[in-house]
Amino acid sequence: MHVAVASDHAGFSLKEKVVEYLGGLGHTVEDLGTCDTTPVDYPDFAEAVAAAILNERVERAVLICGSGVGASVAANKFRGIRAGLCHDTYSAHQGVEHDHMNVLVLGGRVIGEELAHELVGAFVGAKLSQEERHLRRLAKIDAIEERCGLELLNDGTTPR
Repeated sequence: MHVAVASDHAGFSLKEKVVEYLGGLGHTVEDLGTCDTTPVDYPDFAEAVAAAILNERVERAVLICGSGVGASVAANKFRGIRAGLCHDTYSAHQGVEHDHMNVLVLGGRVIGEELAHELVGAFVGAKLSQEERHLRRLAKIDAIEERCGLELLNDGTTPR
């Protein structure tokens, strides 16, 4: 699987470990930054992850900030992005299976390396459910996004 990974400064050290872990599992990893612990703004990296998914450069992404909350809020502003902040393995795989989550958000100041590995493994190993009840719910989410008129990317393009 082709996976993007990005973080702000607070998630940088965990991001480095996640990149290495995913590579070790045989996944192709696109590191979207940040490159060190110099303070940066998490919305910039949420946007980079969203663009990579929406432009189909990657299948899924992992996004990390200090708590995970800000990055999750920012990523979910993009139509077609389903970002979930997960700190347990059940949510990391169930979010993909039932909700077609395409961005796993982690709190770099909340969880450690071993739990991050478990969460990322569950996330990339999960398969999208095609059960009618899940697809019906996802269609309702799509309808909400359509009614809200959210822009996909800042330049107004529609990558789908």
